[in-house]
Amino acid sequence: MNIILTPQAAPTRARRPRVFHLLALVLILLNSLSFPAQALQGNDNCHDPSSIVKDGSRYWVFTTGTGIYGMYSTDLVTWQSGSRPVFNSTEYPSWIKSKVPGFSGDFWAPECVYRNGKFYLYYSVSTFGSNVSTIGLATNVTLDPASPNYQWVDQGEVVSTTSSSASNAIDPAITVDASGGLWMSYGSFFKGIGLIKLDGSTGKRSGTSFYWLAGNVAADGVTRNNSGSEAPYIVRNGSYYYLFINKGACCQGSNSTYYIQVGRSTSITGPYLDKNGVDLNRNGGTTLIATSGNYVGPGHVGLFQEGGANYLTHHYYDSNQNGRARLSVGNMGWDGAAWPFITRDWVAAGRYTLTNQNSGKVWDAWGCTGAQGQIIAQGTPAGLNCQQWNLTPVGNGEYKITSTVGAGLAADVAGNSSANGAKLNLYPYSGAANQRFKIERASGGTYVLASVNGNRVVEVPACSATAGVQLALYDYLGNNCQKWAIAPATAARVLAAAASDPAAQFSVYPNPSERGRFTVALGAKLSAGPVTVTLTDVRGRLVLSRSSVGQATVPVAADVPAGLYLLQVSSAAGAYAQKVVVQ
Repeated sequence: MNIILTPQAAPTRARRPRVFHLLALVLILLNSLSFPAQALQGNDNCHDPSSIVKDGSRYWVFTTGTGIYGMYSTDLVTWQSGSRPVFNSTEYPSWIKSKVPGFSGDFWAPECVYRNGKFYLYYSVSTFGSNVSTIGLATNVTLDPASPNYQWVDQGEVVSTTSSSASNAIDPAITVDASGGLWMSYGSFFKGIGLIKLDGSTGKRSGTSFYWLAGNVAADGVTRNNSGSEAPYIVRNGSYYYLFINKGACCQGSNSTYYIQVGRSTSITGPYLDKNGVDLNRNGGTTLIATSGNYVGPGHVGLFQEGGANYLTHHYYDSNQNGRARLSVGNMGWDGAAWPFITRDWVAAGRYTLTNQNSGKVWDAWGCTGAQGQIIAQGTPAGLNCQQWNLTPVGNGEYKITSTVGAGLAADVAGNSSANGAKLNLYPYSGAANQRFKIERASGGTYVLASVNGNRVVEVPACSATAGVQLALYDYLGNNCQKWAIAPATAARVLAAAASDPAAQFSVYPNPSERGRFTVALGAKLSAGPVTVTLTDVRGRLVLSRSSVGQATVPVAADVPAGLYLLQVSSAAGAYAQKVVVQ
């Protein structure tokens, strides 16, 4: 996603001078030092991010930069720079010079995958104004620079192009097909997106086959210029392969026009069709996400899946920070027609409880009247209405949070403050920044809530376990006092009821379970009569319901994706619930 064509750029092989791009990034980084970050924490400077890859307890992203820049996180919320680049500026592989004369160490658009017990890092190298390019490969058994085993081993060229080539060898992305075969999609502006087969062991090219997937080579063989397709990424889901591409102009800060499109195919080699049935090789493509608010020019997607969540990464240019290139970690889902959607919202609109991961206590409109100025504190879970909150998305992952008691006033940072220790209370909603909270999903399925006004996060002060302690904003430290479980309010009522009657418990085994296949063992009080067993996901959607009469055990075969679910057992004796983890 590094080639730039503007409407004024006539030649299809013209590339915006990369020197300008690098100088622009430097200026952006310098300017951003005086601006507060938003949502994600730490150093999230990023362009052309790889998909997230995990090594031990750290999550890594590699990006365009001198020597290949790496950044890591331990919780998917706060990011920091790696201690050193993949290649030292004077020690990158020597074979590159013969393929791309004039290369100076600025690597583009890397992609990293783990297989065969090591990490495969693909990277692209090119020159200004031509498609003299190459994609190389380096491997390492660890991503931890402090490890004695840390060493990037050059594996050489994967594919190259010259000035006479029909394609351009940059922007690599790796995909495994349904049979376990390894493939690499790549390409940018010069005739569009291509696909080649890789050897599953070496990670290098296997054979000479080549397939056009998107761009300006149509099924009729006619070459069409200025298609603008680049930055491919293929995801397999169900019976389809989904090809994500970028169109528009990148690398122009707040003036960028990048946007992300998709098409799908039943074969990895295509053809890929959009929702209207138009081939991506005939300028088709269904737009998924484009500029919205301060998120300008989103591009270069990657997907990481963990705990039932789809963490979709891309870069964007923050118009609130002079067009600084930043990392976004959003959410991807699938609609009823098996088409993907991309959103920065992690929680659907609805009524929820928010439980602190340190104290086990919940957001509580303290006093339960919902009056203006009432404090928001942590309270002992009791299924009360004042412990339930309406979460309403207001755009780009931001939410208004309103109380379900009284006049439905909103969570508000007192005095419009962004300072450490600023406290939360109730106030009529006006849409001000101190009444909007960005919700990010952390590793492990918990959530972090950051005030849009200043980006400090909601915390139980001093990590107190005492009921009645007013919630406040503090710098993000990543501890459990700043992390929250968000569950449908109906589930909270059930859990509170179960806690009040421990004699009526049931057990689930195994837990975690594979694909939602487990057994519910009922205690004497529940097995004596008819019961209904239901399973709901984290959004409160019903995924299974079955009944049993006079049985001590109830087998469940839900066949659901990995993630966290709520199992509820209801009978004349009451309703009880337990969390179930599906692997």
